Amino acid sequence: MKLLVTGGAGYIGGIVATLLLEAGHEVTVLDDLSTGHRDGVPEGATFHEGRIDEAGDVLDPSYDGVLHFAAKSVVGESVEKPDLYWRTNVGGTLALLDAMRAAEVRRIVFSSTAATYGAPARMPITEDTPPVPTNPYGASKLSVDRMLEGEAHAYGLAAVSLRYFNVAGAYRGHGERHDPETHLIPNLLAVAAGERPHAQVFGTDYPTRDGTAVRDYLHVVDLADAHLRALTKATPGRHLVCNLGTGTGSTVQEVLEAVRKVTGHPVPVVESPRRAGDPPSLVASYDRAAAELGWVPGRDLTTMVADAWAYRQQHGGTAR
Repeated sequence: MKLLVTGGAGYIGGIVATLLLEAGHEVTVLDDLSTGHRDGVPEGATFHEGRIDEAGDVLDPSYDGVLHFAAKSVVGESVEKPDLYWRTNVGGTLALLDAMRAAEVRRIVFSSTAATYGAPARMPITEDTPPVPTNPYGASKLSVDRMLEGEAHAYGLAAVSLRYFNVAGAYRGHGERHDPETHLIPNLLAVAAGERPHAQVFGTDYPTRDGTAVRDYLHVVDLADAHLRALTKATPGRHLVCNLGTGTGSTVQEVLEAVRKVTGHPVPVVESPRRAGDPPSLVASYDRAAAELGWVPGRDLTTMVADAWAYRQQHGGTAR
């Protein structure tokens, strides 16, 4: 298939583009490089530097589908600059859908987020859990999901939204290098690499198996595999929503121990009180993804950390 990958210079989009090329597809990447990296675009892909709302300059009827990763995705920033998230995530995606309709490209896989659910009390989170996002980032992604639902009903779009929490690991020279970095695993690895004196653990008195918060982590290759599977399962006139997760998750302490084991570094920590609004546990069920896509997570926490550590040792922190 001939495919457009928006945000294909970023961490997840670049790895998905790599796997698409390895599967024999023709890939075009559209990315404005505001957070992505030009060398993150895999060799063999055609690159167009531009915003999501410039997809009309790229798409034509020869394309078979779109995989949509381009977005602003930092929760704290979304609270401080909500207009940026509405403009980019919602307005940009609306322009993308308009361009797809004009070019008669009728298939899309959307990289959504489990942040659409907010902080529900019952775990694991299923697709029937009412979405109640607690920040503009999650709200903007939920708005796109609802846009896709309407496009599928009104115009026969074949659409799949994949909702997930935390992603880690690396693949073929592609790994995390955000600036600023807000994710737990790369920040712990920065301590192991000697770039920071210690890590900070927020809350050790949660009602969990070891007192630290539980979060769901997926290996980036497992996540990419789900996107490729969704591409083939998209059905005209239907918007399918699938959660991607493990159903159990890992505690902060378990992540910390995995980092210590993989790196051989003690990784000192400073314990701090809980952060306001942080729920004890956030994990997602993958039952629907297993039934609809034939997908199950295949790589464990140690593998995620080991792959991320190997990437950091080869490339350093946020720069290459």
